[in-house]
Amino acid sequence: MMDSSAPSNLAPLSEESPPAETSARDCSNNPPDHNNINDEVPSAFSSVPARPPIQTSSQKYAPLDWSGYFDREDDVSIPGSNDVFHVYLAGTQGPVIFCLHGGGYTGLSFALSASKIKEKVRVVAMDFRGHGKSSTENELDLSIETLCSDVLAVLKTMYGDSPPAIVLVGHSMGGSVAVHVAARKQLPTLCGLVVVDVVEGTAMASLIHMQKILTNRMQHFPTIEKAIEWSVKGGSLRNIESARVSIPSTLIYDDSKRCYTYTAKLEETEQHWRGWYEGLSEKFLSSPVPKLLLLAGTDRLDRALTIGQMQGKFQMVVVRHTGHAIQEDVPDEFADFILNFVSRNRIGPRGIEIPGIKSWRS
Repeated sequence: MMDSSAPSNLAPLSEESPPAETSARDCSNNPPDHNNINDEVPSAFSSVPARPPIQTSSQKYAPLDWSGYFDREDDVSIPGSNDVFHVYLAGTQGPVIFCLHGGGYTGLSFALSASKIKEKVRVVAMDFRGHGKSSTENELDLSIETLCSDVLAVLKTMYGDSPPAIVLVGHSMGGSVAVHVAARKQLPTLCGLVVVDVVEGTAMASLIHMQKILTNRMQHFPTIEKAIEWSVKGGSLRNIESARVSIPSTLIYDDSKRCYTYTAKLEETEQHWRGWYEGLSEKFLSSPVPKLLLLAGTDRLDRALTIGQMQGKFQMVVVRHTGHAIQEDVPDEFADFILNFVSRNRIGPRGIEIPGIKSWRS
């Protein structure tokens, strides 16, 4: 159930670089040669339609900048520590949809959906510690307690004692963090909880395979384009545009190997994995705020959630024709789910009254 930073100004690298399997070799820093693109111009008297330009692999998988989707980025420095968390922001009105990515992803996994969500509400997507552009004193401390404290610290630093209405949206590991943050009841303006494709039963069962999955995946890439291409062809992401935005932020250049590798060292955080998911279903069901569970398949439901869903304790939607990263694979559909959830539960910029959680002052 886990999910895996290169600087944003990194130029696309040569398509003539060695294949990923030979990642220890030097990787060229020359831009790809586009001179062989066929730009035939048809005669004005020809009935033969123009042949479209040939798109090279490096063009098809070229990185896309975050600024085409979010409005701005910022670094949130936590007082009393050396921890700095990177956030992407969009929108100017309405409640805040606070997005938490999965393990190995970054806040940019919500980029495409944010570009639509921001038309009606505000969006904030943060990079967890050890991920993306965030920088902390202990990048490997991915314990559920620390991750929850990080989220609350970022919210406190951004909004002080008068936060707007907040809807927590979490994917995979981030979904677990969202549920645990809600369970702490330290966020008085929490108005909604959206969990994306993570269920305690299937997550716990998958942990015994996770180390092998992490070890067997492609580890090094000669170019950013090759990493994007692998993520799509390998099946972890199904939307090329989203991969072109999000994957570069998951990579860092390794000078010793002269290739790109993953920023998040998930394989070194195994001692924290069980803590992400143990007791997750009961915590989710007991949260008094409106809840939405988005799943990529009904086989992911465990017994507690099946009963809870039958009792109407939360809204559930099974999203067809998508992989684990629903927000990346079908971003427009995902955005509609979020906006409909906000509208259905009448969540405005000042929130709604939620039993069991202290209301904030008008």
